[in-house]
Amino acid sequence: MTETVESYFEKTGRRQPTRAEELRRDLEGMIVEGQLKPGDRLDETEIANRFKVSRTPVREAIKALVATGLAEVRGRQGTMVSTLSVPVLIEMFDLMAALEGLCARLAARRITHQEKTQMLAIQQQLIAAFEEGDPEAFYKINEDFHDLLYKAAHTHFLADQTIALRLRLSPYRRQVTFQPGKMRATLSEHQEIIDAIDAGDSDRAMVAASEHVRLLGDHLSDFIATIPPHLLG
Repeated sequence: MTETVESYFEKTGRRQPTRAEELRRDLEGMIVEGQLKPGDRLDETEIANRFKVSRTPVREAIKALVATGLAEVRGRQGTMVSTLSVPVLIEMFDLMAALEGLCARLAARRITHQEKTQMLAIQQQLIAAFEEGDPEAFYKINEDFHDLLYKAAHTHFLADQTIALRLRLSPYRRQVTFQPGKMRATLSEHQEIIDAIDAGDSDRAMVAASEHVRLLGDHLSDFIATIPPHLLG
């Protein structure tokens, strides 16, 4: 007999997500994947019609997005997907680099054998996506690599904060990934992180992971030049 969603949550003791929570995840996914872009208006009626729900869970979902910083209220204009100014964007990438570096530092000390094996497997998937010329697949697999890096740090609060910041930066991180030469560079930078973690060299792992995320010099100016004006506040 097929197990229902309700019986699964009863058996596991987990609370079934509300419609508002499901909707928040759906909208969050659309922002992360670029279907909703910075500056796009989050119209309650349009969203309610699209997902065939009442406006009450839509309002709750939008409020949750505002609370996480993925959306912002702009007076009479309504609620929009958040945009970031260049100075704030640079600050956030610098913070992301610091958090990623700390995750890698801890991972070098705490990673399990199984996690090392998974990291190598993901790196091979990235190589395959690069060789096939599939940037969308590369972007998603790259997220898996970083998710595993946070997991391998074996720390809950740090991982949660890093993931939350990554969500805020997601529309802009896509721009970085799709810059010319960035996917090839990502492969070698990931390998440096893997080698440092495998050697248990926490200092080298931290530096490698931080430099992988941080935007410096020509990379920074090239990145800013490629951001469409509507993505900036």
